Amino acid sequence: MTKPAFILLDREMDGLYQCEANYVPLTPISFLERASFVYRKSPSVIYGDRVYTWSETHDRCVKLASALSVLGVNHREIVAALSPNTPALYELQFGVPMAGGVLSALNTRLDPPTLTTTLNLLEPKIIFVDHQFIQIVLEAFDLLSSKKPRLVVIGGKNRVAVPSDALDYDDLLSLGKPDFKIIYPNDERDPISISFTSGSTGEPKGAVYSHRAAYLNSLAVIFRYDMRKMPVFLWTVDMFRCNGWCFPWAVAALGGTNVCVREATAEVIFDSIVVHKVTHLCGAPILLDKIANSKTTEQRALPTKVDVIVAGPLPPSEIISKVESIGFEIHHGYGMTEALGPMTDRSLRKNDEKDNVGDERMKIKCREGTHNVLMEDVDVKDLETMTSVPSDGKTIGEVVFRGNVVMSGYLKNLEGTRKAFNGGWYRTGDLGIRNPSGDIMMKDRALDSITTKGEIVSTLDIEHVIKSHPSVMEVAVVGKPDINVGEIPSAFVTLKDDCFLSSNDIIKFCEEKLLPRSMVPINVSFGNLPVNSTGKILKYVLREKAKSIGIIPCTNGHKGVYTQSL
Repeated sequence: MTKPAFILLDREMDGLYQCEANYVPLTPISFLERASFVYRKSPSVIYGDRVYTWSETHDRCVKLASALSVLGVNHREIVAALSPNTPALYELQFGVPMAGGVLSALNTRLDPPTLTTTLNLLEPKIIFVDHQFIQIVLEAFDLLSSKKPRLVVIGGKNRVAVPSDALDYDDLLSLGKPDFKIIYPNDERDPISISFTSGSTGEPKGAVYSHRAAYLNSLAVIFRYDMRKMPVFLWTVDMFRCNGWCFPWAVAALGGTNVCVREATAEVIFDSIVVHKVTHLCGAPILLDKIANSKTTEQRALPTKVDVIVAGPLPPSEIISKVESIGFEIHHGYGMTEALGPMTDRSLRKNDEKDNVGDERMKIKCREGTHNVLMEDVDVKDLETMTSVPSDGKTIGEVVFRGNVVMSGYLKNLEGTRKAFNGGWYRTGDLGIRNPSGDIMMKDRALDSITTKGEIVSTLDIEHVIKSHPSVMEVAVVGKPDINVGEIPSAFVTLKDDCFLSSNDIIKFCEEKLLPRSMVPINVSFGNLPVNSTGKILKYVLREKAKSIGIIPCTNGHKGVYTQSL
């Protein structure tokens, strides 16, 4: 059936119609189309000595889309990618949807069995793989129960042994036609990409993003971080994380420059800022530790203000202060894969700067703030009644949100999608409070919180105190069952190199920081923390460990391995 040229919008208000003149499906593909004209000769991507202009990036993406069509990629078919932050992975963010396909950029830290599970779910037509990860993919191929995808090697297939039918990325581009007609979505709700959750509380799930959500969240990113025309963005966040938090598309919309790096060491960060005049970078809070703990020989004087956006529990105030003293402007976000990345932001407001100093200033900084301009609503609701909690800074509820920059659902997981959207909100499973100012402050994951004498105790609050100890590298706190009060805190700590502490040292430190008795760990174990492929701490593993640990604190010092209290 032919689609009508005009759709009547209102019978009572004669003359209101939806047609091609006043409605075009939203898609971030349009950002690249515009950039290739408005910013045609400006640098789009820098990778070592290689520099592309927006005109060149556009032409490469068109050829990529054309080549994908030649290989048989059709509407809604999935194309996977396993690569660090290279120009090829950036081009895939546009080229795959321009061919009508759906991109799924995968975590480069996946082991072969986990990658196999992911590929069995995706059933991609093609997988693009950086030469660095060929062996992992080939091992995963041997375990696949579904059809093996066509392999395209990024960075030269001659570097490693690959199947004879594998294609080279640059050779693939040569198959594409420069006049290929880009395939725009007929419906802006069509999928554009699939990003996988971390799996810290269970099996990873594939969150499906629509063209509409990706377009709107790209604009939200621009508003949220006050990005101006032609920013310079250093890729310190993985592009496989929520399509790089939608920054590939946002930077294109502004005609900015993408500085791609395979590994974001402190030296690379400072050198890139100086050489390329970087204006923005983002990632997990470990990015702040990396900057603060950089060697004097690695640091450089910043030529301009640099905005650094982090999402997740912030490090101690000493780290934040040091990063700010170097010249960085810190933005703290809260979000998740299902929200296409950070959805709230907090940067220190001028009145906060004036009225608060020291620890109080840092407490304000650590609040998650308010939702972005294109997320319709974020709230904290009672777990049972789903009514909003008061803004009293103490009543704990579940953080929920809804809006146009939320995933469409989980791939091939209808039950999971319905559960996530129960009650007309996305149920995060995170616990938080609202301060009198209205700002949200995260307290814990619902699964990770500790209930003592009927009261919810935040493990994040305990972890924040313990991590402020100068000898502590990482910490995780979980609940240990207790017959008298329900649960008691049990801490697992990783010490910095050449440091030595005992359980009593940590417990005494918590008491000196005036933690309430119910929040002071009853025992502390030392060693490396168990993590998944994305680096998330597996607290369910630690909860099992905590069950077998005695409750009398050990007075001996420990270093390097887990030890149980006696």
